Amino acid sequence: MLRLGLTGGIGAGKSEVSRLLTSYGAVLIDSDRIAREVVEPGTPGLAAVVAEFGPEVLTPDGGLDRPKLGGIVFADPDRLRALNAIVHPLVRARSAELETAAGPDSIVVHDVPLLVENGMTGLYDLVVVVDASPETQLDRLVRLRGMAESEARKRMAAQATRERRRAAADVVIDNDGPLEQLEPQVRRVWQTLRDRAATGS
Repeated sequence: MLRLGLTGGIGAGKSEVSRLLTSYGAVLIDSDRIAREVVEPGTPGLAAVVAEFGPEVLTPDGGLDRPKLGGIVFADPDRLRALNAIVHPLVRARSAELETAAGPDSIVVHDVPLLVENGMTGLYDLVVVVDASPETQLDRLVRLRGMAESEARKRMAAQATRERRRAAADVVIDNDGPLEQLEPQVRRVWQTLRDRAATGS
């Protein structure tokens, strides 16, 4: 098994790289998706979040009000740490289960938005960083996701710097350009991964 840590700043295009790698045959373990699953209604994770942040972070139907919670934690590093202390252990446990189920010959891609921030680079055989300039990230968040510019800047500021992410990378995928420039890069990375998995190096 080859274990790949995939990360990148918000709006850098990491999800598209995940999609491409999966289409080539990688087993994807998506930390964001798992993070949502572990705080679904009725889970111990959601109960712990409500105990920490109060019932005002719930929607009327009992689900997690993500925009409200996001507004709290992205404005206050201490509150963000409190949320991470609840969610991250649950995500790690579920990720380990999924990895075990993948099989010994798999190339497993762990899509982890805050891989660098949480000091997780040592957990993987390789770290791949999807990189885009802050200007490109901001444009995508505002234009494609409909985020207010102030909110987008706040989310970007809560993450590691571009330089810190690049310094942690074994492989950097440049995604400043259009989609058609991304696919050939990802395919080359996939071939490198397959070669490495085959040789066990």
